[in-house]
Amino acid sequence: MSIEVSNVSKVIKGRTVLKDINIHLEQGKVYGFVGHNGSGKSMLFRIICGLVKPSIGTVKLFEDVLHKDISFPKSASVILEKPGFLEHYSGFLNLKFLAAIRNQINDDDIKAAIERVGLDPTDHRPVKTYSLGMKQKLAIAQSIMEKPEIILLDEPMNGLDEDSVQKVYEIIKDEKQRGATILLTSHNKIDIESLCDQVYMLHNGLLTEKRI
Repeated sequence: MSIEVSNVSKVIKGRTVLKDINIHLEQGKVYGFVGHNGSGKSMLFRIICGLVKPSIGTVKLFEDVLHKDISFPKSASVILEKPGFLEHYSGFLNLKFLAAIRNQINDDDIKAAIERVGLDPTDHRPVKTYSLGMKQKLAIAQSIMEKPEIILLDEPMNGLDEDSVQKVYEIIKDEKQRGATILLTSHNKIDIESLCDQVYMLHNGLLTEKRI
């Protein structure tokens, strides 16, 4: 078991955003999370990746309990909402700056990740000139470049054309085959049905398993 969320609730200013969430997620599988905007999907992802502490409950990643044994996951990546980059630098330099935090990969690894998503690692244009789709591709490259054990993708197909969506499908399937645990949100039913081994629905902070 790679992720165990036990009795997790989150209350913000008296409003219950998540209520008594319990999920056990295994390695090498893709899990879909569906629900309307504001249902709690992004908050759950923030809690799992350590950006937000739950009001009650625990999150265990492999053998480590978040905010007890570790502050953040040891091997995880996340795309949440609009990708944020240093606008005046190229895509390659943006990922190089991020890779320097852990210093686990080299320039060739970064270039390979950029090429996997269909971008040119030798493109020196600043990210501020990128389209929404190009920025989304760069975010996906960032999420896979260090081969993390856990990948959280909040609406990863946002802004992508049909060919790029198919390329991301293949990337997600390849990362699953590598053994990564992948959590995915999408408003597109086809994304969920094509990629996910198991689907959960969030509604007003409550989680239920959904058949696909």
